[in-house]
Amino acid sequence: MAPAQPKRFTTFREFYPFYLSEHRNVSCRRLHFIGSSLVIVLVVVAIATRNPWWLLGALLCGYGFAWIGHFVFEKNKPASFKQPLYSFLGDWVMYWQIWRGQIRL
Repeated sequence: MAPAQPKRFTTFREFYPFYLSEHRNVSCRRLHFIGSSLVIVLVVVAIATRNPWWLLGALLCGYGFAWIGHFVFEKNKPASFKQPLYSFLGDWVMYWQIWRGQIRL
């Protein structure tokens, strides 16, 4: 079980180790990666087609895949419920680290 989250983190540097502790399950990380990849694709489609409805799909994919990962596999609440900005940043830092091979899928 992941450690209890302190009330508030004052910096992203403090928050990110907690964020990673909430993403220990490989299936959860895979779902985050799929969701984030779909977000990128759907944002590009929204720009290319000039149709903002694709952005709704991007939001649904981004949060939907992540939340399924947390509730079904990680068995915890997404950090975005308490630290939305840092969690958003954490998603993209983790995504980049997965691409770089620093975090395993």
